[in-house]
Amino acid sequence: MPTARPRVLVTETDDLTAALAAAEQAWPQETSRARLLTRLALLGSQSLAERGPEARAQRRRDFLGEPRETYRGMFPQGYRETLRDEWPP
Repeated sequence: MPTARPRVLVTETDDLTAALAAAEQAWPQETSRARLLTRLALLGSQSLAERGPEARAQRRRDFLGEPRETYRGMFPQGYRETLRDEWPP
């Protein structure tokens, strides 16, 4: 198929053959090995992005935010100030 985009030539190694076999199992509707390879590459790219520092920071913020929501409302408004007022000056 004619295209202005660059093409990539890949030699099918044993590892790539195994990856394509797994992809065929995951996506049986895909009949083109080129499309399977494209899907694998895109999935790998997404996986790498999810491991990046921004994604890790977001997961950390989400994790730390869960307890805050779980315990919200457990103590009445002004609870800390009341405790502090009881401390000697």
